[in-house]
Amino acid sequence: MSGDQPSAGDSADALDPAPIYEAVREEMGRVLIGNESAVEHLTIALFTRGHVLLEGVPGVAKTTLANLFARVTGLEYTRIQMTPDILPADITGTHVYRESTGTFELQRGPIFANMVVADEINRATPKTQSALLEAMQERRVTIEGETLTLPTPFMVVATQNPIEMEGVFELPEAQRDRFQFKLTVDLPDRTVERQLLDRFDDDPDLGPEAVDRVVTISDLVAARETVTQVHVAAPVKEYVLDLVAATRDHPDVTHGASPRATLAFLDGAKARAAIRGREYVIPDDVKALTESILVHRLVLSTDADLSDVTTADVVADVTDSVTSPGADAVELQPASDGGEKRE
Repeated sequence: MSGDQPSAGDSADALDPAPIYEAVREEMGRVLIGNESAVEHLTIALFTRGHVLLEGVPGVAKTTLANLFARVTGLEYTRIQMTPDILPADITGTHVYRESTGTFELQRGPIFANMVVADEINRATPKTQSALLEAMQERRVTIEGETLTLPTPFMVVATQNPIEMEGVFELPEAQRDRFQFKLTVDLPDRTVERQLLDRFDDDPDLGPEAVDRVVTISDLVAARETVTQVHVAAPVKEYVLDLVAATRDHPDVTHGASPRATLAFLDGAKARAAIRGREYVIPDDVKALTESILVHRLVLSTDADLSDVTTADVVADVTDSVTSPGADAVELQPASDGGEKRE
């Protein structure tokens, strides 16, 4: 860590997620231009034990984004280049025979890291993709009958290319559902791309190595506990249930969002409120996460597919059709210091 770069963990409010997020965002901004929404979602996922799926055409810095985030937060980082010939054991690890000792020794795979980047995940076969399922859900892996716990924190960031159709295997619904968020990393607009040109013209070697760690693992774990204490009023919970129910009842949807999506709303909204310095969730916290939580979870009907309806279209329709709690749902809740806080 550089001498002039303060750590969020050095301040008196070290357990407050807000200064941690600001420190992460500012440090990543030394290299990253734009994509602040992705930085926010990665931070929320880290605070809520979530996983993130990044989709975008080649060259939009999906992998660099994950690498930067890992370096700034001090997470041990591994990258797995997914290909059709990669095997589950290449991810989880296996027992290797050591001739010198005449014994089998466990060789851990790249899954044993704080952040695992599965690059171009849809190039791997379904069998290999399934090797990530237990890790993502249970935070553990089983290698030849031996169950091993993964590091804390642990998150998977997967990337995929939406325009590649040959030699790819679409993620099964069970796999997609385990990603808390799916984000689309778009091409930059002209203004942002000009800033990119100027920055790399000044420093052609600019990359993830240019950023410093700004927070400790212990602070990240403690900040997670702060997030769990964020208050969610009953009308906001009903709003979440209404959104999820609307996906299940939508005429263009065969299979709507699962209860895992409901919990993703709860956890994600708490973390979004916390990184904004609030101890309570507002409806806008839920609404802001609607597309990233739902867009990859919906299975459309055949008629919708034939009509070129997309899951993004359905999510937009659901968001517009479900009424969020208004001013009449505002409540006063007791605050921890004996006063009152407004929802």
